[in-house]
Amino acid sequence: MRRGIAATALVASLALAATACGGSDSGDEADGPVTITWWDTSNATNEAPTYKALVKEFEAAHKDIKVNYVNVPFDQAQNKFDTAAGSKGAPDVLRSEVGWTPAFAKKGFFAPLDGTEALAEQDKFQPSLIEQAKYDGKTYGVPFTTDTLALVYNKALFKKAGVEAPKTWDDLKKAAATVKDKTGVDGYWGSTQAYYAQSFLHGEGADTVDVDAKKITVASPAAKKAYGTWQGLFKGKGLHKADTTADAYAHIQEAFVSGKVASIVQGPWEITNFYKGSAFKDKNNLGIATVPAGSSGKAGAPTGGHNLSVYAGSDAAHQKASLTFVNFMTSAKAQETIALKNSTLPTREDAYTAKVKADPGIAGYQGVLSSAQPRPALPEYSSLWGPLDDELIEIAGGKESLDKGLGDAETAITKLVPDFSK
Repeated sequence: MRRGIAATALVASLALAATACGGSDSGDEADGPVTITWWDTSNATNEAPTYKALVKEFEAAHKDIKVNYVNVPFDQAQNKFDTAAGSKGAPDVLRSEVGWTPAFAKKGFFAPLDGTEALAEQDKFQPSLIEQAKYDGKTYGVPFTTDTLALVYNKALFKKAGVEAPKTWDDLKKAAATVKDKTGVDGYWGSTQAYYAQSFLHGEGADTVDVDAKKITVASPAAKKAYGTWQGLFKGKGLHKADTTADAYAHIQEAFVSGKVASIVQGPWEITNFYKGSAFKDKNNLGIATVPAGSSGKAGAPTGGHNLSVYAGSDAAHQKASLTFVNFMTSAKAQETIALKNSTLPTREDAYTAKVKADPGIAGYQGVLSSAQPRPALPEYSSLWGPLDDELIEIAGGKESLDKGLGDAETAITKLVPDFSK
C-alpha cells in the first residue's frame, strides 16, 4: 500500500469513528434535539440517495430528533461495528445484514425490540423475516429489506433458442447447450462463491450444518452431491468456465447485462444495474425464475436482506429516538418509497402496492420469495461461508478435488463451531 493511500485510509477511519454516537458523547444540548447516528450499509451510488431523502423527511416530521447519516461500505461495516460496539462508541442504529443480527445480539451489542415502538406493527411483516431477526427468543432487528437468489435470464435469448426457464439443474444444462447452438452465446455462467452455491445444498435437502443435531454436514453425502452438481455446471456446451479471479462477480454481471450470457443466478440488489445494461433497456426482457431444483425435487435459495437494529450501549434518550426512527424507516410508506426508488424488496406485504409491483424486477423476485430458506438462528452461520469461499474457488479452478476441498472446509468450520460434531 502506498503511503498516500494509507494516510487517506487512516484519516477516513478516524472520521468514521468520530461519527459514532453510541450515547457516550452525544454532543447534544441539554434542551436541544437528540442527535442519533445511523450507519447505512447500502450502495452509496444506487441506494443511499433515497435513504438520505427519507432522513430529511423524518427530521421534518420529528423536530426533536436529528439523524447523523453515515454511509459505511458494506464489506467493512461488520468489523467496524464490532470494534466500535466493543469500545462503547457504536452508532445508535445499524443497517445490519441478517446474518450479523444474531451474532451481535449474542455479544450484547443490540437492544431487544419486542414490545417497543420499533415493532409496533410487527404483524405487518413477513413472519419468517421476524423469526430471522431473533436470537434466543428475543427480536433484535426490524426487517428493512429482504432478498433471495433467483435464476435471472434474458427472455429474448431464451425465446430465440426456443427454451423456457429450467425447473431443474439438469434442465439448465440442456437449455444452456441449446442457447449456445441457437444464439452463439453461453447459456449460463455460475459463481464460485459459497453463498451462490447454497441453492445447490437446499436442492438436496442439505446445509453446511445441522443446527438441531449440532453437526457439521458440509461434507455429508447429500452435500457432496449438491456441490458435485454445482461443479458440473462449469464445463459443457453453453456453460461458461469458472472465473476464479478477484473480479469474477463484476465479470459475470457485465456479461449478463450486455447479453453475452443468457442466464445467471443473482439477487434483487442488482435490479437497478440490470436495467442499466444494454440487454435490459426494455425492463420486461428480464426473466426471473425460482432457482432450479436438485434431485430432491425441491428448489431452495438462501434468504438475505437487512434489519435495522438499535445499539444497546446508547443511553435512554438516544434509544428512544432510535426506536422512533426505526419505526419510521420500516413503515409501509417508507418501504414503498424505497422499493420505487431503489428496486429493493419490501419486508411487509402492505408495501407491495400496485406501483411497486409495476416494476417487473420487484414483481419477479416477489414471486420467488416462497422458495427462500430462512437462515438458522446460529450466530456463526454466516461465517461458515468463509472457509467454503476459500475451497470452492480451488475446486472450481481444478486445483483441488471436491472431496479434499470439502474436507478442508469441514476442518475449518470445526474451529468456528467447536461444539459441533462432524
